[in-house]
Amino acid sequence: MTGFLPADVTLGSASFFDPPTVQGPTSFKENSGPTVVTYPLNHGSSHDRRVDYVITDASNLSVAKALGVNYVPKLAQALGTAAVQNSTSAIGAGNGIEFPASVDFSPQHIITPDPVTGFPPIAAQPGAIGETGYSPLVLVNFRGTDVVLNAPQIANATGQADKVISIDLAHQVVNYKETDGCYDNESVHYASFDASDFGAAAIEDVTYAPALDAAPSLGCADVAVVAANCSRESLIAFINGQTGTTKPQRQGLNAALLDGHSPLNILKEIPEPTAQFDYSPLWDIHLVRWNDTVLPVANRLRQTDFATAQTLVGSQAQSLTPSGLSNTFGATGFIVNCPVVSLDVNPSH
Repeated sequence: MTGFLPADVTLGSASFFDPPTVQGPTSFKENSGPTVVTYPLNHGSSHDRRVDYVITDASNLSVAKALGVNYVPKLAQALGTAAVQNSTSAIGAGNGIEFPASVDFSPQHIITPDPVTGFPPIAAQPGAIGETGYSPLVLVNFRGTDVVLNAPQIANATGQADKVISIDLAHQVVNYKETDGCYDNESVHYASFDASDFGAAAIEDVTYAPALDAAPSLGCADVAVVAANCSRESLIAFINGQTGTTKPQRQGLNAALLDGHSPLNILKEIPEPTAQFDYSPLWDIHLVRWNDTVLPVANRLRQTDFATAQTLVGSQAQSLTPSGLSNTFGATGFIVNCPVVSLDVNPSH
């Protein structure tokens, strides 16, 4: 994987209908500097407290086009669960969202890697904790249309999200740190906002939002015929790949914790024409561990294609499932909210 070049395409509401080399239009943009995305800054409230938030995805196409965000029909499948906050807000005429629950951004973020293995960390504390019922998903009415928005909160009176680089009130935008990932042997950038697992929220340095676990459903995107109510998409995160920033095969949570760079997780889908009913920013995390007994570290090659990585489970690697390590590919049991921002379409990568 190499760094992003000017050939990057910022995705948006038309991405399910246009070739992957076509950009936007979008309300957000990727800056010329690496791994930074600029979002419009929105202002709302929660029980008379000011809330700042961004909008990254919408379940309705016309709303997604109006807002310049990713169109994600899968988000509507989470309606009626605790993963969606129900708001009485009617937005679109200068009115912000009234959120039933907000976020405490005041906790100190703590992540202390194991000095040898990196993962699992010996101490972990998210730097932001969602109030009871908090979720970045919220049902609102936009110009007469009910829609589920992915609207993660990024600042309020308690502080701001750790991945906020800067907030520009004069221009009403926020600069937010991105993460590098892999898709179909290409590079992608995405923005991480929330995780339903306490430890994952600490590792990702995002808001702990356990309500996201209610989004249907564990492993729903792993089957050949995806269930109609599936709101998730699958992501593979290797646990114990090669480490060291200069290693070309570097990858894994252990590497990320030891050197502070991206784990280079592998996405199953992004917003593109063949994935209209597959892509979701609600990533159903599949932790995969290289089998120490059959594969030495030097042979653990970086994986950049989901299907290829999936086939390694049962031979060279195992899935970490809620029941423990398994030779059958399976989800680990938590969600991370990471909307995709851009795809690297440079043919030299």
